[in-house]
Amino acid sequence: MTDLATRAALPALIDKLHATPLAAWAQTLPELLATKLAEGHGDLPRWQAAVDALPALAVARRELAEAFFLDGTSTAAQRATLEQALKGLMPWRKGPFELFGVHVDTEWHSDWKWARVAPHLDLAGKRVLDVGCGNGYYQWRMLGAGADCVLGVDPNWLFFCQFLAMKNYLPELPTWHLPLALEELPEKLEGFDTVFSMGVLYHRRSPIDHLLALKDCLLRGGELVLETLVVDGDASTVLVPEDRYAQMRNVWFLPSVPALELWLRRAGFVDVRCVDVSITTTAEQRSTEWMKYQSLPEFLDPQNHGRTVEGLPAPKRAVLLARKP
Repeated sequence: MTDLATRAALPALIDKLHATPLAAWAQTLPELLATKLAEGHGDLPRWQAAVDALPALAVARRELAEAFFLDGTSTAAQRATLEQALKGLMPWRKGPFELFGVHVDTEWHSDWKWARVAPHLDLAGKRVLDVGCGNGYYQWRMLGAGADCVLGVDPNWLFFCQFLAMKNYLPELPTWHLPLALEELPEKLEGFDTVFSMGVLYHRRSPIDHLLALKDCLLRGGELVLETLVVDGDASTVLVPEDRYAQMRNVWFLPSVPALELWLRRAGFVDVRCVDVSITTTAEQRSTEWMKYQSLPEFLDPQNHGRTVEGLPAPKRAVLLARKP
């Protein structure tokens, strides 16, 4: 798996973090990644083969601010090879991606979420951490919004390989993906201007601990961007599903926006504010040719899309910003 370690481009990351509060931690990453790769995953050889099969194509035009779009000279045979390689990394959940005429139609219209979040951000020149980054779609959009560098962490090996597929065509850009969980980062890291946690909090058994860990990653004065499932109600309203929520087993706490604001203040954040609340529609999350499993349309009550199949409130998501004092 040494090729995956090479593709992770850790020497460039170490150089980028030189003379920052993250410099000492960065030096430990090659050994940590080697250990993780040695543990591996049963499908990792197959996913690496898909990444290795990507055709050599030069990017002549790219767009990251308004979409993820790469283009350049390619033959029909190269495009077919590209599509086959990318389909070897299915299912694709976050996106979409447009590469040399191949449209990766992902389960999520993540570009819609980004369009709701981005107007409230100032990422120019910022060092950014994306916790639970998935395949890195938002990392590329963060660069498009002017971030100086972006680091994503997510322990899912498929997402890691999907990120490397994109990094294959943009090796010079300052964004990296580490196959780590937030809990594997050092305590009191305190090295990022902005930390994102989007679609993670409701998977945490201890949401306050998650917020405290996110705060530990921030520099003083840094900003948290938190996106999560919410329900209607006042500061005392929190939904705890009896079993599944929208067919997901690992959903623990769905607070109201006022409750979430209170959690953030209790965790020590200031300037807490909600900037968006949106209902998730079946146009934004659905099955596609690139993600053929069940998706939101199957997770909602067929007679009432305002409820899940379990009879709970249908997915509604909020975006909150908060600052570390």
